[in-house]
Amino acid sequence: MRLDSLLAARHFNGVVLVAEKGKPVFHRARGFRDFRLQKPLDTASVFELASVSKAFTAMVIMQLHDERKLRLDDTLHRYIPELPYRGITLRHLLNHTSGLPDYQAVMDAHWDKSRVAGNEENIAYLARFAPPVLFQPGERYAYSNTGYMLLATVAERAAGRDFAELCRTGIFQPLAMHQTAIRTRDEKIALPHMAWGHIYDSAKGRPVQADSFPASNYTIWLGNRKGPGRISSTSRDMLRWDQGLYSSRIISPATLREALQPAILNNGLASPYGFGWELSDDPVLGPFVHHAGDNPGYQTYVIRYLNKNITVIVLSNLALPPFEKVVVDIQSLVRTAFATR
Repeated sequence: MRLDSLLAARHFNGVVLVAEKGKPVFHRARGFRDFRLQKPLDTASVFELASVSKAFTAMVIMQLHDERKLRLDDTLHRYIPELPYRGITLRHLLNHTSGLPDYQAVMDAHWDKSRVAGNEENIAYLARFAPPVLFQPGERYAYSNTGYMLLATVAERAAGRDFAELCRTGIFQPLAMHQTAIRTRDEKIALPHMAWGHIYDSAKGRPVQADSFPASNYTIWLGNRKGPGRISSTSRDMLRWDQGLYSSRIISPATLREALQPAILNNGLASPYGFGWELSDDPVLGPFVHHAGDNPGYQTYVIRYLNKNITVIVLSNLALPPFEKVVVDIQSLVRTAFATR
């Protein structure tokens, strides 16, 4: 597999892991986890997953469904009655068909950014300013960070436990994902292998940490949010997560099958998103699920070819425009390498 030369040609900074049946066939780190101090990345480096975290949020909800602490067709109003939005179910939230407005836009317009907001503050401001829905529930697909933020709070209220604890005890510990957590900034600073997000500064002619840019400030004043992102992990832990989904260790097979079905819209058409995963089909390798993540300084991608048990994990801490092209080229190489197996 010519991945080394591809990554070098694209000036990729990060970690790439390709595995077959849980066994890595390619696992490389390139570049730096801290450019200022010239600290190199290694395959144990910890990255922010950004929206790849949504699959974990969906899993927590599914686990509570299996435990009969909630139902997927329960209404949002049952758990968060202070919000003015009616007719929205947890299923709508899971598959991005709720029509809810963007909570971050509300907070950006009204929140005192000298303070750090979490889910309860986000919900209070959504209730207070009550922006209208974008469309009626189930009418269409529209990717929604709001929905996944609310799912984390639904989980907390249904279980009576903190969302980070639910992730830790329900997913990370059973799958031996010892380097994975929802971390504060201080906790990340204390990690010996934290890969800090960087953005290339053309004025300085070098990468600088993403939190140096004002556009990244929302990650600070929304720093306590849970659900849409904020999980940090390693490539090896993400492979443990991937392989755990082939077993019944953390979820019933029936519920997982439901998670990997497309949403059916009000007009009867299918939307290619299940619960925390985009759903696609490869002409050679067959059905696969995948998800991207994008935070200031970080770009991530996880691909799972279900029939072949082939996994691709791409974690980058230097946001560069060719990232999507890198992912497409990796997929092409994987397709060629595994086509006859």
